Amino acid sequence: MQSLELILRESASRHKHLCPRQVLGARMSLLAAALLGLELPRADKRLLVIVETDGCMLDGLMAATGCHVGGRTLRILDFGKIAATFVDTYTTTALRLAPVMCSRTLASAYAPDARNKWEGMLLGYQRMPAGELFKIQYVQLKIPVKEIVSQAGKKAICDACGEEILNGREIQREDAVLCRACAGDRYYLEVDLSAVPAQEAALTS
Repeated sequence: MQSLELILRESASRHKHLCPRQVLGARMSLLAAALLGLELPRADKRLLVIVETDGCMLDGLMAATGCHVGGRTLRILDFGKIAATFVDTYTTTALRLAPVMCSRTLASAYAPDARNKWEGMLLGYQRMPAGELFKIQYVQLKIPVKEIVSQAGKKAICDACGEEILNGREIQREDAVLCRACAGDRYYLEVDLSAVPAQEAALTS
C-alpha cells in the first residue's frame, strides 16, 4: 500500500497542484481498501469505484486506487457529491463513503498552523482520523455488479440507427435490438445541419 504522501504527490502532479478535495479522494480510497481488505493500487478489475462527482476529488482517488475510466474500473454518476461507492467485484461487497457534514470545521482543529481556511482543510484532511472524516455506509447496488461491469468484447448493432453497441449495453425490445438512445434513453437532441455553418468546411478539410 502506498503512503498518503506518495499518493498526494502523484495526484498533485496530475492535477498541477494539491487541493483539499484530492486529499479527500485519496483518503477515502485508502479507507475503503482497508475496510474491503484490498491492496492498493489495483492492476486488476477487482475494485470498481462509482464516483458521484467529477473534478479534483477524482485525481486523488485515481492516484490511490489505480482505477480509471479506460480500464472500466471507474464510473462517474454526477450527483454533485464528494462521495464514492467502492465495490469488491469478487464478493459484491459495496460501501459508500462521503465526508461528514462538519468535516471542514473539524479539519481546522487538526491544522492550527494553517494560514487560512483553505490550508486548514488541506492539512486537516490529511491529519484527521478516518473515522472523524468520513461517513461509512454499506450498500447494495440496485443493478447487479455483473450488469454494471458487463461483458467486455461483446458487440451488437442497433436495428434503428445502425451504430455499434459495445459490452452488452443493447436493449432487446420485441424482435429488435436497440441502443439506449433509440430505446428512449437519449441525452441529446439532433440539430438541423443547415444551422451548423462549420459543417461543410469540416467535412471537406
